[in-house]
Amino acid sequence: MAFLGLFGNDQHMAATTYSDRESASEKAARKRREQHHRSAAAADRQGQAWEASERARQDRGSWWRR
Repeated sequence: MAFLGLFGNDQHMAATTYSDRESASEKAARKRREQHHRSAAAADRQGQAWEASERARQDRGSWWRR
């Protein structure tokens, strides 16, 4: 009752036909990791920019400290 060999050989097809492809769950996990690293890098850049501006503000001083 096999219709074009599609029924009953899922394990065989997974081992041969789809062996070189990335699974959907692996792709989703990879996308999540990439997004996390992207947002972590952006947060790091934002923190460094804040630190630089804060240091410049502290070094500059106020009008009464000049």
